[in-house]
This record gives sequence, structure tokens and C-alpha cells, in this order.
Amino acid sequence: MLNRALQGWPSGSLCVWYVADEGGSRKHMPELPILERRNWLIHLHYVRKDYDACKMIIKEQLQESHGMCEYAVYVQALIFRLEGKIQESLELFQTCSILNPQSADNLKQVARSLFLLGKHKAAIEVYNEAAKLNEKDWEISHNLGVCYMYLKHFNKARDQLNKALQLNRHDLTYIMLGKIHLLEGETDKAIEVYKTAVEFSPENTELLTTLGLLYLQLGAYQKAFEHLGNALTYDPSNYKAILAAGSMMQTHGDFDVALTKYRVVACAVPESPPLWNNIGMCFFGKKKYVAAISCLKRANYLAPFDWKILYNLGLVHLTMQQYASAFHFLSAAVNFQPKMGELYMLLAVALTNLEDTENAKRSYEQAVALDQCNPLINLNYAVLLYNQGDKKGALCQYQEMEKKVNVLKETNTLDFDPEMVDMAQKMGAALQVGESLVWTKPIKDSKAKQRAASGKPSSTQQPLGSNQALGQAMSSAAGYGKTIQLSSGNSLYGPPSLPLEPEPGSETGPEESTEPQERRKEKCKSRLAAE
Repeated sequence: MLNRALQGWPSGSLCVWYVADEGGSRKHMPELPILERRNWLIHLHYVRKDYDACKMIIKEQLQESHGMCEYAVYVQALIFRLEGKIQESLELFQTCSILNPQSADNLKQVARSLFLLGKHKAAIEVYNEAAKLNEKDWEISHNLGVCYMYLKHFNKARDQLNKALQLNRHDLTYIMLGKIHLLEGETDKAIEVYKTAVEFSPENTELLTTLGLLYLQLGAYQKAFEHLGNALTYDPSNYKAILAAGSMMQTHGDFDVALTKYRVVACAVPESPPLWNNIGMCFFGKKKYVAAISCLKRANYLAPFDWKILYNLGLVHLTMQQYASAFHFLSAAVNFQPKMGELYMLLAVALTNLEDTENAKRSYEQAVALDQCNPLINLNYAVLLYNQGDKKGALCQYQEMEKKVNVLKETNTLDFDPEMVDMAQKMGAALQVGESLVWTKPIKDSKAKQRAASGKPSSTQQPLGSNQALGQAMSSAAGYGKTIQLSSGNSLYGPPSLPLEPEPGSETGPEESTEPQERRKEKCKSRLAAE
């Protein structure tokens, strides 16, 4: 009834109210001031999202009040912000703060506009002024923490966000605090923050999904599956959780089940680069290389600067013995990720097959210098040197490989591919060394799962904290095939890491392990040695 009455009320009518006193007679209430006369109508159209009519009424109100109506200017600024006119909205909010300098809300809106313009330092100054007017506003502390986070002043950001949580607990504050820990590489602290957040808000699917991804990053599959399952219980269409679940299945070799999950995600986010990367690596695991290349090239089209996709394309072309194409994609990946030794090793394989031995040696030298832990690099380099007749150099690299293997046996971190073990034994026999190096038989999968659940990240994993979106939920090259392990029984590479997407660092996506890539490398090397 009220809405119908308001609709039939001419916009220029005056508002006159009557009230009855104790004797029943009507008393005339004073009219609204001219500055506030149409505020109710402006608010009505704004909440209905009828912005054109709202702007017309604002224009009339400002003409009558000679631009002195604070509420009309305030709503006009909000509409400009919704339309993407951030600079215009900033100017109007500044006008509001001049009309009413004691309003903390006006200052908060000025600071918000500055934040959206990327002027974080100026936004911090204005938020501090607003805090003087209202010291118990959790939103001011929260926004200060976000501004400090974008400036990479993480200590100040944490202090402000913790202050906001003390004033009033909100899911968004927990999320931002967790992202700060991830940006600093403090995964354990981030997990504790998200666990507290889940206790506070157990039905928040973003918190559940993020916590599941963190556990998956650490290899704690049971906890990851539990939290991702809870997220899907509350929101069955949560594509990030579905993508993470599919990646877990892909890591354990269940490619058909993983592809079923990815079909669901493809309906929700058909242009997701991590999705097509994972689908491509599923086909790679099924040895459908043409389909794998097709999917990976689609992922590369959607994310041309993602080195992981280029890495995988190089791997698949290397497996198909298309060495020129492999060199093209691997060299592009090296440009985006110049500190990764495995990339240089794959590049050296391609160069070797292209009969560019000198550059292959340079690439191996760079790989050895960058990666001090992976024995595969030394083994592959030894194969190349042996085939070139440099037995002394091959022996030196083989001995370096032995040292790394012995270290890995003591630290319990790696598994080895059977072909790598066979290649090492053949090389040791050719060089008349290596009798003391002990390789054990494969152990049961249950033990491998127990090791994965221990939560120790592999040496190749890097801390979470970038985001592609979580959008961006994750990009992985899932491992497949059986593994042979050292006597210590440790996996060579951990599970694929699943990137989250912190807003400030979305350009620096988290790295992932690429198990199948290393294993395919060894096949190429063993072919070389056989020759």
C-alpha cells in the first residue's frame, strides 16, 4: 500500500503531516526543510535501482537547494561509482565531507574512492581521519588492513585486521588475514586463521574451499577432501571445490573420474585456463597426446603468460618426439620462470635431440646451478656427456647424483620413477661405479598415502599466495604411473599445488609440481642412452 501511495505522489508535492492529540484534534507538523524535502524519494528510487529517475530527482533537489543537499550529493556519488566514474564520485564525496565534516561515513567513502583509484597511501590518510571520528568502526580497521596489504606493509596490515576482528568478527576480515599469511609464505598460520574462520562461519563455502586447497597443497588429502566435501554440500555448484576434487582424483590416476568432474566445471567456467590445463594433463595421462595438445593450447590461448601451461605443452611435444615444438614452448616457459631447474633440463633434452649439443650442455649447467636437490638433472647430464665420449664429466655428474640420492634417502622426501632407476643402474655399470647405491622395490600405495598425509611439502613446492583467481582455482600437472622408491620410501614430487587467489598478488601465481613431466623426461633420456 505504501509503495502504491508513493508511486502516485507527484514528485514536486510537499510533505504535510497531521497528528492527533489527546483530545482528537489534528495538529499541523512542520514541513521538512527544503534541503531534505525529496530525500525520501531519492532513497526510494535508489534502492529500487531506478537510477535514471533517481538522477532526475537529485538534479531538481540540487537546483532548489543550490547544491547544499548532502544526501542528494551522496547518492549521486554512489551512482557515479556504480557506473565506473570513480574520479567523479571522489569529487562528490569530498563535497559531502565539506558539507558535513563531522561525518565518518563521508570520509570512508572518500577513502574508498581513493582506494579504487589505486591511491592507497592517500586512502590510508583519510581512513585515519575517519578513525578519529569513530574509533570503534570495524570497517575502518578492516579497510586500513587491506590498504596496507596492497602496499606490502604486512605487519601493519595484520595489526589492523586483528583490531577489526576484536571490534566485530566478519568472514571477509578472516579471508584477508589468511591471504596476508599466504603472501608471506606462512601456510601454517594461514590454516589456523581459516580454521578459526570456519568455526565462526561453518557454512561459508569460500572459507571451506580455501582451507581444503591449503590442505591439498600440504598433501593432507583426508582433511582436504573433508573440507572440499563440506563446501560442495552447501554449494554443489562451487566450481573451485569441484576443480580441486578433480585434481585430487587426477593426482591419484583416476583420470576418467577427474574428467567427469571437469565437465561440470566447464559448464560454469568454460574459459578457465587451469581447467583446460588439467583436462589436457588428464589426456596426457591416458596417452591421448593429440587431445592433450588441443586442450593445452586452448589453455595457453586463455592464459598466454602462464608458464605451467607452456611447461606441459613442451612436455607433451617432447613425448611425441616433436622436438622443435617442444623447444618453442619450453624456451617460452623459461622466459616466464627463469629460476626453475627442471625447465632447463627439459630444454636440454629438446636441444640434444635437435643435435645442438653445445647449447644442451649450457642448459644442463644452468639446471644444475639452479636446482641443488633433484638428482634427475645430474643423471640426464651424465647421459649426454657419456654419449659425447666425456666419461670423466659423466662420472662427475653421476657422483653428484649419488650424493643427492643419499641425502634424499636420509630426509625421506622423494620417490623415483622405475625408468630413472633403470637408467641410473645402466649408467653406473657403464662407468663401473654405483654398486653401493641401493634401490628398493616399490612399496604399497597405502604407505604412500600415509606419507602424503603427513603434510610435508615437497622440496619443489613453493608457498601459496598469488592468484590467479582462485579464480583462478588451480592448475596442475597430475602425476601418473607407478613409482619406485628409495629405501627411505619418500616421494620424488609432492601432489600438485593448488593456487589460491589473493587479490593483491594475482599476477604471481603459485607454482606447482609437475610429476608426469619429469617422468617423461627420463624416457627421452633412456632412449638417448640406448642409442
